[in-house]
Amino acid sequence: MPKIEKLFDDDRAIELPINIVVMLVVGMVALAALVAIIPPPTKNMSVNIVESGEQSTGTTAGNTVIVDSTIANSPFTVDVVISVADPDGYPVRAANVVLRGLGGVATGTTDDYGNCTLTTASPAGAQITLGSNQNEGSMDLTISADGFYDFEKADAVMVVRTS
Repeated sequence: MPKIEKLFDDDRAIELPINIVVMLVVGMVALAALVAIIPPPTKNMSVNIVESGEQSTGTTAGNTVIVDSTIANSPFTVDVVISVADPDGYPVRAANVVLRGLGGVATGTTDDYGNCTLTTASPAGAQITLGSNQNEGSMDLTISADGFYDFEKADAVMVVRTS
């Protein structure tokens, strides 16, 4: 029986569970640190300006708004239709879209089909103005959505005055 008593009095057996717990805690902290530094996946957006135009004359395909001198001499409203898709061609939903320039601004959010209609005279917007000696100007487009790189395009929409 002395061997059994000697086994129960041995303190070395308690070190093994404590070592396992310490290694487990250190391993979990290291794993958490590695997971925290992994960046979220992001993709590029494909943006297409489908139509644009002055509100009273209607929209046409493309990104150029043609206005005559009568309209250009006073503040006017511009409508722009934008389509946003991912690299595979699927629509980007709930993307925030901002069009600004020439004293005007328009904001909107893409729908389930990735489309957004921007109007510079909406409650949150302001009308466009061309100076008396200004025959053309441009507006910048910014789009942001979760999981995608922000899209920024200077001179995305051109406004041109005709005689």
